[in-house]
Amino acid sequence: MGDISRNNGNGNRNGNGNGVSNGNGHLLAGEGRRKSCWYEEEIEDNLRWCFALNSILHTGASQYQDIALLDTKPFGKALIIDGKLQSAEIDEFIYHESLVHPALIHHPKYFHNFEISITLIQCLNELLRPLRYFYVFSPKTIFIMGGGEGSTAREILRHTTVDKVVMCDIDEEVVEFCKSYLDVNREAFCNSRLQLVINDARAELENRKDGFDIIIGDLADPIEGGPCYQLYTKSFYQSVVKPRLNEGGIFVTQAGPAGVFSHKEVFSCIYNTLRQVFKYVVPYSAHIPSYADTWGWVMASDTPFSADAEELDIRIKQRIKGENRYLDGKTFDSASILCWPRRLKSTRKERL
Repeated sequence: MGDISRNNGNGNRNGNGNGVSNGNGHLLAGEGRRKSCWYEEEIEDNLRWCFALNSILHTGASQYQDIALLDTKPFGKALIIDGKLQSAEIDEFIYHESLVHPALIHHPKYFHNFEISITLIQCLNELLRPLRYFYVFSPKTIFIMGGGEGSTAREILRHTTVDKVVMCDIDEEVVEFCKSYLDVNREAFCNSRLQLVINDARAELENRKDGFDIIIGDLADPIEGGPCYQLYTKSFYQSVVKPRLNEGGIFVTQAGPAGVFSHKEVFSCIYNTLRQVFKYVVPYSAHIPSYADTWGWVMASDTPFSADAEELDIRIKQRIKGENRYLDGKTFDSASILCWPRRLKSTRKERL
C-alpha cells in the first residue's frame, strides 16, 4: 500500500505526527524544520521505495479501487491506483513502447500470402487503392485487456496500419479519471479508431465473434487471489485468448518485475505458462526508473518472430508516426537477451 506522509527533515519517522503515514494513504501533518511531502510504497518485506512530492493533484475512488494523481519531484505526474505506482510522466514511455511496439512491428504485411516490401506498397499506394482487397495492411485490429489510463492505446494509434483498437477495462471511474487528468492521452481517447468498452476482459473476449491481429494484456500482476489472477492462467490463454487471435496473430502481456531477484515473483511463471500454449514465446525486459526495478513483458504467437533488428527499424520508420523515445530494433534485440539467473529460472516448469 502506498503511503503519503510529511517528514520533518530530522530523520525521525514515528507514530507521533513526525512523519509516519498511518498506512491508509492519507497525508499526515509533520512538525519541525524543512517540511516535505513524500510518497512511500512497499516493494517487498523490509524494502520500501519513496520519493518527494510537489503536491497531490487529485484523488478519487471507484467501486473497485482508490485513485490518486501526484506531482512528484523526480518523476513528474504519477498515477497511483490502490497504493501502487502505475506510471510516471518522466518514464512511462519505456513501459508503453515496450508493451506495444514489439508485437505490432513483428506482425508482417502480406500480399497474396507472400510478404512484400512495405516501401513498395507505400510507393504504389494510390495505384493499388482500387485493388485494396488484394493486399492486407497488418496489424489492423487490436484488443487491449485493461489499459484504462490510455497510454497503451496512445502508442497503438501511432501505427498507420491500425484500423480499430478495442480497449476493455472493467473500471469506468478510472478511465474517466484518466481522460480528465492525463493530458498526454487526451488525443488518444478522442481518436475515432478507439472503441472503449467497460466490461470484464474475459467476458468481453468470450462473447465477441470477431478476431484480432494483436491482443495486449495491460493488467495488474497475477497475485494469487487478486482480481486479475485468472487472466494469466493456461486455461485462459488456451480457451479465451488464442481462439480470438487471427491467423498469424500475436499476444503480448506485461509480466511484472523481471530483475535478477524479482523475476521469480511472476515473470518466469508467465513465460512458462505461455510456453504451454504457443509455439513461439519471447520474454524481454527493460529498466524503469520510477518502478525501482527491471520490468518484463512476454510476447507469444504460433508464427515465428523472424524480423531482425534492421527489419524492425525499417518497419518502425514506415509504420509508426513520430519518433520513439526508447525502442528500436537493437534495443529490442538487447531486451530479449535475459541474464543467466533469469534464463535458468525460465527453463524450469513453474507456471500459473
